[in-house]
Amino acid sequence: MRKTAKFLTTASAVFMLLGAAALTPTVAMAVDDELAAKGKKIAENRKKGNCFTCHSYTGVHLPGNMGPALNGVSKRKSRKEIYDQIWDATKANPNSTMPPFGKHEVLSKKDINAITEWVLTL
Repeated sequence: MRKTAKFLTTASAVFMLLGAAALTPTVAMAVDDELAAKGKKIAENRKKGNCFTCHSYTGVHLPGNMGPALNGVSKRKSRKEIYDQIWDATKANPNSTMPPFGKHEVLSKKDINAITEWVLTL
């Protein structure tokens, strides 16, 4: 009798968790594929973005590990938050080692928009 009650309690807990996971909303953002392709080129350009020096993401060879992985970042941050992070990471974290690409005019707004679009595809 005890084994059955324990099994039923465990099984109901598992089903409740699975049900909660199924109800978790997922947000799909529309992405401009052409702009994202440009963003990838800028991000992987050693004289511009050079993102793979610090970040890992799908398809990169010998990525860095100083910054967080970029895969799935669109599930954690909005388009604006991603753009703002690239523009000036020190706003969110004054101790960030990420260069403020926009603030220091390393990248243009157009370049940062393209990289943001690319990050949303990861």
